[in-house]
Amino acid sequence: MLKYQAGEWDLTELAKNPKSVAFQKQILELEKQAKKFEKIKSKLEPKITSKKFMSILKEIEEISEKMSKIGGYASLSYSSDTQSDEATSLMTKMSKLGSEISNKILFFDLWWKTQVDDKNAKRLMKNTGELNEYLSHKRLFAKYSLSEPEERIINTLDVTGISALVKLYDKITNAYEYKMKVGNKTKILTREELTNYVRSTNSKIRETAYKTILTKYTQNKGVTGEIYQNIVLNWRDEGIEIRGYKSPISMRNIGNDVDDKTIDSLLSVCRKNSSVFQKFFIQKAKMLKMKKLRRYDLYAPAAANIKEKNYSYNASVKLVFESLGKFSETLEGFARKVFDENHVDSSIRQGKRDGAFCSTLTPKITPYVLVNFTGKSRDVFTLAHELGHAVHSQAAQDRSILVQDAPLPLAETASTFSELLLYDNLSSKISDDEKKIILSEKIDDLYATILRQSFFTIFEIDAHKQIGNGTTVEGISKIYLQNLKEQFGNSVNISEDFAIEWSCIPHFHHTPFYCYAYSFGNLLALSLFQRYKKEGKDFVPAYIDILAAGGSKKPEDLLSEYGFNIRSPKFWQEGFDYVNEQVKALSSLN
Repeated sequence: MLKYQAGEWDLTELAKNPKSVAFQKQILELEKQAKKFEKIKSKLEPKITSKKFMSILKEIEEISEKMSKIGGYASLSYSSDTQSDEATSLMTKMSKLGSEISNKILFFDLWWKTQVDDKNAKRLMKNTGELNEYLSHKRLFAKYSLSEPEERIINTLDVTGISALVKLYDKITNAYEYKMKVGNKTKILTREELTNYVRSTNSKIRETAYKTILTKYTQNKGVTGEIYQNIVLNWRDEGIEIRGYKSPISMRNIGNDVDDKTIDSLLSVCRKNSSVFQKFFIQKAKMLKMKKLRRYDLYAPAAANIKEKNYSYNASVKLVFESLGKFSETLEGFARKVFDENHVDSSIRQGKRDGAFCSTLTPKITPYVLVNFTGKSRDVFTLAHELGHAVHSQAAQDRSILVQDAPLPLAETASTFSELLLYDNLSSKISDDEKKIILSEKIDDLYATILRQSFFTIFEIDAHKQIGNGTTVEGISKIYLQNLKEQFGNSVNISEDFAIEWSCIPHFHHTPFYCYAYSFGNLLALSLFQRYKKEGKDFVPAYIDILAAGGSKKPEDLLSEYGFNIRSPKFWQEGFDYVNEQVKALSSLN
């Protein structure tokens, strides 16, 4: 019987050897095709035939796939060893190549956005099928587009500008070594290993683990703070001053093909429902026999007297397969494919990127998944989460590369839904004591992925505004501390050292305003899951259809076809009603 073992992924499908003649040939072919594409420029005019228009789109698909394959190899190699000079050098080289290729095909994008009148645009889009939304979304950007020479300059400068700042942040923070006394020994730990200790049953160890992380970031706040301020100013200068977006978050919303009103509605409902989680934290303090939780205790195991179960890697993988399979054999098949092709990097090692992600490069290639597996139950849920992303991509694998990826707000739907399926499956196999642990962890997780992420976004809105007004690193920390105090109310004691926590959050640096996608995806997944509980197997085809749409439809339009009005606060409130039920269920187990 097949046994799964933690290890490194196999990237040979993308490139066998980056120093080989074959890899150089891949690059030359791509450059040649992009150069040839440039010749189309002189033939572009609004009255172009539909047939010619479609052949141009096909060419863009081919160039995108080739670039994604080469760039993906560099990016994944770098993630598996951020301290490798070779991987870093290749990453820089491929970022530069990506920028050059983008510049060569940029003219088509600008022509489509700014030089084709509405009548001809409608005619050309008529027979584009799944690419219709992609093309109409691009035309939304018309008023924010610059001239071709200006766009080329921004593309070129991004490599040594914002991209370089992000890479610098990663390189600095991934190289941190954390010294922590565990028992009588002083251990040198990665952040991933240290994070396990914030879930210790010992309150002193939890506090020490947090302080070890926060102290390291406090010591380096001059550098990381400067990096963040410059990322924010770059975002503001390009988005507001040069392109004319209404606000920093609007730039992300329009990129996500979602309305400002939808996100305003989401964030205001999250803000209004902070008391749902505050009730849980008060309850958790009682479970831990504490008067009140400290921020250090947030992720403490709530049933400290019950031994936490450890899961082997093999058992975890099979459990995730089983949970998906009970819902749909198709989705289980997609998850198995990721392992069959050895596209998973799961072992823990120095220099490897923290956290977890799923990377989809092209519809023709099975996604790659990175996790740092330590055997805790939350690692099993992380595995389910990332495989949910992989399942989502594969459900949309018949789509063009231009529309395979769901818009960011929908991108967390399948990942969260997979976690809910895992929880549902585990619930039927475990005792009340174990259920207490897993339900408490589940609510911890709902807090971390819904309320925490929405408050992260609220922080970013405030931080971008204040950095634009010239605030200091200390000023940013004050904004963050205030944000924590609103979020927790009187349910948790917040110590001053958490003021620097914002500098530990990679998403703020990598992708400003990304975080609301988690709140969006989680609350949406809760609504979909409730629908599944009502309708049973009848719901499965509709769910797979939502995933298979990829980015071919605007989120508001796609979901309205299945009866979800995401512009309405009522829709988001339904998700919180589910969370409230879970808090009550936990209360009944105590």
